[in-house]
This record gives sequence, structure tokens and C-alpha cells, in this order.
Amino acid sequence: MKPITTLLMSAGLLLASNQALAASEAHHLPGIFVGYTNAEDETEFTYGIEYEYKINSDWGVGAIYEKTDDAHHGDGVTVKLAQVFYHTPLHIRLGLGFGEEKIGGDHPHTEDLYRVSASYEYHVGDFAIEPTLAIDFIDSEKAYVFGLAFVRPF
Repeated sequence: MKPITTLLMSAGLLLASNQALAASEAHHLPGIFVGYTNAEDETEFTYGIEYEYKINSDWGVGAIYEKTDDAHHGDGVTVKLAQVFYHTPLHIRLGLGFGEEKIGGDHPHTEDLYRVSASYEYHVGDFAIEPTLAIDFIDSEKAYVFGLAFVRPF
């Protein structure tokens, strides 16, 4: 229940922010992610929060927290990672990151995770909607993450 509370609080903060800037001027890019993760022939609902600090018009650094409650045969998976982002002039954001995947259940364990990602930035008023695709590399396995990020730049 704690991740859902975190997600709802983040949504409230995003909506309450009254310091919206044009996306090109904003340095803080908090967002909420909803989508799916496909790994080992299972596709499960995934949700999370993300934050990017945009250093300049091209580069940013950020952190991502995602939760997939029913993944890994119902044990649940939590992903935490740091990423570096490159923003192309065509509103495409490319990311490269490193972090960890924590698997719950009776025998919880943590594994290193590497991620490559791409998203397209659609700007709607004070918000950005970003269809996102990411590939996570965990040991010799891959997980595909796809969905939408709702971002409120300020």
C-alpha cells in the first residue's frame, strides 16, 4: 500500500505546482509512470515515479522508482535506478541507467540492472505526456517496460 500512497502524493504535488514553465526552460521534471513490464513471457502492470533534473537543453540526470506487484510469479519486483538522459531536438529523450531490481517473496534478493530507454515528449499545456519504452538487462535476461509518463515541468 505504501507505493500507492507515494504515487498519490506525487500526483497531488504535480497538480498543485503553480510554477509551470515552458518545457525548454524547466529544470525539474517530476513524473508518474503507468505501464507494463514484460519478462519471461509474463506481462504485468507497472507503476512508479520518476524525477529528472535537466542540466541544459540537451542533458539531464534522474532517478526512477517502479513497482510491479505481480511480477516474478506474484512475488513482486521493485526497480530503483539512476539515469542520464539526452534530449534530441526532435523531442525524443534517450536514457542510460544503472540500478537494482529487488524481488520479493519467501526468498527476496537483489540484482544489478542496466537500462536503456527512449521516450517521446508531447507537451499539453503545463504537462508533458511521454510514451516510453525501456529495456532492462538483469544478468543474462531482459525485461521490456512500456507505458506513459505524465510529467509536470517546473
